[in-house]
Amino acid sequence: MGNSCVTGSDLSNQGQRQVTNGAMTTFKWTIDGFSSLLEKSNGWTYSSAFQIRGVNWYLKLNPRDTKSGRKEEYVSLNLELAQSGVKSSTVVEASLKFLIYDQLYGKDHEQQQVSHKFQATSTLTGWMIPLTKLMDETSGFLINNCCTFGVEFIRVVGVKGNDVSETLFIQRINNICNDPQVYNWDIDDFFVLKNRSTSPEFELCGNKWFINIYPYGRDKNGNYLSLYLTMKASNTYHENIANLVEFSISIKGQETGKHKKMTGRFQFSKNGGCWGWNKFISLEDFKDPSNGYLVKTKCCIESQVAVIGSSKTE
Repeated sequence: MGNSCVTGSDLSNQGQRQVTNGAMTTFKWTIDGFSSLLEKSNGWTYSSAFQIRGVNWYLKLNPRDTKSGRKEEYVSLNLELAQSGVKSSTVVEASLKFLIYDQLYGKDHEQQQVSHKFQATSTLTGWMIPLTKLMDETSGFLINNCCTFGVEFIRVVGVKGNDVSETLFIQRINNICNDPQVYNWDIDDFFVLKNRSTSPEFELCGNKWFINIYPYGRDKNGNYLSLYLTMKASNTYHENIANLVEFSISIKGQETGKHKKMTGRFQFSKNGGCWGWNKFISLEDFKDPSNGYLVKTKCCIESQVAVIGSSKTE
């Protein structure tokens, strides 16, 4: 699972812990072009970060999830607390319902209310619906290749927010950046890197990017190397528009041809965005000569970027 660099409210700085029992607060996420999402490689697709009652969250969707020991595929919907939205020691208590919209009858189907205690990067497993049921026209969940999921917050430790909705458009046809574009960052001396070093700025798919590396881990535990892809903030984006980007980061095996590769499918917007992995690779594996990732002092990090959709938040 990837981690974001999004910044958000820190409940420990609110002065006191508050429990808000006001009006329910909802985030709706519409997937326009669901069949195109099914054609992508298996894995999780994230919504844009949204703020509910002072806390940053994500919904994430896997259209081809499986249960242990079963062949049937499921559409899974999870809720995740943004990693840097709160301190690691902060616990966010929330009561909520997951939603899926019935387009035939114009109403939400609600999951039973659940309560959960979230900490940084913790995830709540929500809806798991058989893919065949979602795609059955009589269910009303998927109409004209479009479906809507959501989460309704009933009680959260934090400040009150407003209802938010987002529509995610998955590309139905090839465009100029549907195929990945590639950048390689050659590092001559890994051992002189500071514990947050940045690649030269590079341009892929019409946007400017850079790679962040934490040679001894973002949490400075000294056991793992952390890698993140960051998009530079741009004035060419509308405030409420984001691009759905399918990307990968690899540490190349310089002698073996075998690479350590992680992939993600996340959204980047006007204010940029930062996604990656706290524990990309253990330093023990990275420095193991048999893997060829680090040859004397040299290593090479590759990033691939493709834009496969866009979203609009209202």
